[in-house]
Amino acid sequence: MSSALTDLFPHPIVQAPMAGGVSVPQLAAAVCEAGGLGFLAAGYKTADGMYREIEQLRSLTGRPFGVNVFMPQPEHPGAGTGATGTAGGAASHAAAVDLYAHQLAGEACWYETELGDPDGGRDDGYDAKLAVLLDDPVPVVSFHFGVPTREVIDSLHRVGTFTLATATTPEEAVAVERAGADAVIAQGVEAGGHQGTHRDLPETDGRGTGLLSLVAQVREAVSLPVVAAGGIMRGGQIAAVLAAGADAAQLGTAFLATHESGAHALHKQALTNPLFVRTELTRAFSGRPARGLVNRFLREHGPYAPAAYPEVHHLTAPLRRAAARADDAQGMALWAGQGHRMARELPAGRLVEVLADELAAARTALSGAAAGGAGR
Repeated sequence: MSSALTDLFPHPIVQAPMAGGVSVPQLAAAVCEAGGLGFLAAGYKTADGMYREIEQLRSLTGRPFGVNVFMPQPEHPGAGTGATGTAGGAASHAAAVDLYAHQLAGEACWYETELGDPDGGRDDGYDAKLAVLLDDPVPVVSFHFGVPTREVIDSLHRVGTFTLATATTPEEAVAVERAGADAVIAQGVEAGGHQGTHRDLPETDGRGTGLLSLVAQVREAVSLPVVAAGGIMRGGQIAAVLAAGADAAQLGTAFLATHESGAHALHKQALTNPLFVRTELTRAFSGRPARGLVNRFLREHGPYAPAAYPEVHHLTAPLRRAAARADDAQGMALWAGQGHRMARELPAGRLVEVLADELAAARTALSGAAAGGAGR
């Protein structure tokens, strides 16, 4: 591990920031206290809501922690321009969202709710959140769905904040390095939840790179420390990504099932429920590719959901809330990585300890195998 990362947390274990109420202060604090790096997810929160959670986390732990911020999304094709072609793209984009809303009307009737306003905002309060993080600095800030400007990164450095950004390709990792970030999160296609692609290109749907291959490619492309993310559930897998060139591993689904996680009980149960046997990348719930357990909503609406984030996210938010209130897992966004069946219901701190023990055992086994091979 690089010294900068080593100084932040003893074990090379990062708890992924999971937006939507999963990464609560209690979860992040438990991970931090056990020697990992806990994260709060600022996504979908107001700047004030983020600040309150930071203060709550500080009351629970004195160890370093992180806050994850969503990058603002670019306007849809043609927005704000007078060009005929791009204006036509904007109209087509709006028509696709309207059509999807029409196709979801039956869901709204079923759950006795209204669809959300697709024009609910594109920047997720980005500037206001940055202002809070600069005024009251936290140890670590990471970014998803893109990379900040060098000016933003420099401003965070001036207040002593360590910065990371997600990349799903070597090219995106190079962009992270050029922006001046301290480390890159290499997210493989196995990862649960939203892919952190910098540009959402429909033609690349389902063509993501597996984690081990991605870590090796990113390691050759940049000189930054690498945090590997995607499908990691066991200490042996952490050993594998470290051997591939990563400095630490980021786990999301593994922590989703822990006692402190804020995930809905049905979401936790679904990870190991034999009714949910596989995951898929889908746009059904948010308009951006995200990996979740295959349920009725994903099967029925995934095939024709448009590439329209965050419009689709805003549109389906009331449906997802209503499904959760009705304890209907078939209508919820059950985000999960490919290793979901290996989820363990443990206290988060205990999970960090178990992972660290498994990592140590894997390293010992590898060292023994190497020594045995050298002796033959």
